[in-house]
Amino acid sequence: MDYVTVQGVDVPALGLGTWRLTGEDCREAVTTALEMGYRHVDTAQAYGNEAEVGHGIGAADVAREDIFLTTKLDARNRSYQRVVESTRESLRKLKTDYVDLLLIHQPNYLSSADHAETLSAMADLVEEGLVRHVGVSNFDVDKLDAARQASPEPIFTDQVQYHPFWDQTPLLDYCRIHDVMVTAYSPLGHGGVIDDPLLERIGDRYDKSAAQVALRWLLQQEGVATIPKATSRDHLEANLAVFDFELTDDEMRAIRRRRRLRPPPRSFGRGWD
Repeated sequence: MDYVTVQGVDVPALGLGTWRLTGEDCREAVTTALEMGYRHVDTAQAYGNEAEVGHGIGAADVAREDIFLTTKLDARNRSYQRVVESTRESLRKLKTDYVDLLLIHQPNYLSSADHAETLSAMADLVEEGLVRHVGVSNFDVDKLDAARQASPEPIFTDQVQYHPFWDQTPLLDYCRIHDVMVTAYSPLGHGGVIDDPLLERIGDRYDKSAAQVALRWLLQQEGVATIPKATSRDHLEANLAVFDFELTDDEMRAIRRRRRLRPPPRSFGRGWD
């Protein structure tokens, strides 16, 4: 496993995303992933699966302190009181004393609460030891900059959709300047990378799939972690098998140009992950 170092903290570069995972599928995926060697798990209040994620973590023979665990505040939980109350409820569901990372899930599309109030409550949770780091998700550069200015705690990451067909260059540049990690969700473009001819050709050189090339492309970028979703053992293993090869500079540039040459596989809107 490789790591992303941000603000002096080492974060497993590859994690397990759990959006749309529910019930036994979610519990088994989390347990299986951890037993395979994953050490980074992502969930959210809005996913409705924190209890299942907590069960999956508890069933794995892995010490809690070895796992980097993220959850996110639901859009309804932006006031000071709701941040504190809902985070405590998340901890109960996750069966843990703390989360490594707590994120604001979306900019204020659905709530009138001010980010300053939300971030103040999140900072107090850090002070209390219930949260280790705070961050945001789905924020563009301007919104991220405003959050950084308002937050008593350093913004640790911006979790955004990022894959070979979705350009995040301005955000990447900003985050590298300010020591903020970019966490890429939907790294396989909702399946769109699987049959991409360029990624397939590059993968043939390394005996890897197009999906593995897409993940490798993300992981070779400075300050980028990624959290692909997977449920089957085969897909979990395949996603993890991306640390035994390295793309050349020419291959990295060719994939980067792909962002401008091919549109996304479909319209994504403001989907969560």
